[in-house]
Amino acid sequence: MIEPHHSVAFNPNPSKGELSILFSGNSQTKPAHKVGPQVLDYYLIHYVVSGRGTFRCMGHDYHMEKGGSFVIFPGELVSYVSDETAPWSYRWVGFKGTRADELLNKLGLSQHQPVNITQHNRKMNALFYQLEQTLHKRQSNCDMQSQGYMRLILAEYAQKLVKTDVPVEDSQGIQQQIEQAIRWLTLQYHQPISIEQMAQSLGYHRTHLSKMFKQHTGMSPMNFLLKIRMERAKLLLQESLTIDQVASSVGFGDALYFSKQFRKWFGRSPSDYRQDQTTNPYDCRQ
Repeated sequence: MIEPHHSVAFNPNPSKGELSILFSGNSQTKPAHKVGPQVLDYYLIHYVVSGRGTFRCMGHDYHMEKGGSFVIFPGELVSYVSDETAPWSYRWVGFKGTRADELLNKLGLSQHQPVNITQHNRKMNALFYQLEQTLHKRQSNCDMQSQGYMRLILAEYAQKLVKTDVPVEDSQGIQQQIEQAIRWLTLQYHQPISIEQMAQSLGYHRTHLSKMFKQHTGMSPMNFLLKIRMERAKLLLQESLTIDQVASSVGFGDALYFSKQFRKWFGRSPSDYRQDQTTNPYDCRQ
């Protein structure tokens, strides 16, 4: 019988920048061991070394086993549970960074597609192990070393990618279309774009792309774009920018229309939100 165990190492001096490693660890879980539901304020990626389990995010269940990985994105409600007969063992790393989302998107990973399945290989397992051991040693250069291992891990994902965990009836081509559309919207949200432009840029029929996009994400492309813009606007409102400048930065040429959409999305005007942040920066309604 496999004995459960748990180990974690923290970065004593995580830097701020493109990629900041917070901690790393590994666990052999008990049967039916469950984590969550919970919401985190950092990224957390798990790599399954052995066994099986289920990851739940945005109403979707992803059944994972040896070689699979799942990513928890900041602000998303998630839970995960190990199999009752073959409980999983996994390694993980928690991180932040100004380019974290961009780097994950390059791998086709997002809140709407948070899993990556690779052929199990010793190199991936070894990289996670080396990252954790680097943090355990707590040497003066462990922050830089851990960032290096993290980039090697991401590079290994890019090289070893096989498929994503999608329903059997979906083709790989359709999944790639959705990933391309999500990536395009994530990078172009600040432009005054339309679904016609996106479909034309990606070479797909507008109606087909819109139907598949909603089927996979639960949102229309325009609502998904609006969500990206509103979340970005919320961050920009904490900077020294005018409402007009914030609106323009997230793709709205009309500040009044932007304010109307912001109120519909968050229940408060941009000015009220900014005032709330000034008087109570830890307002839980964010």
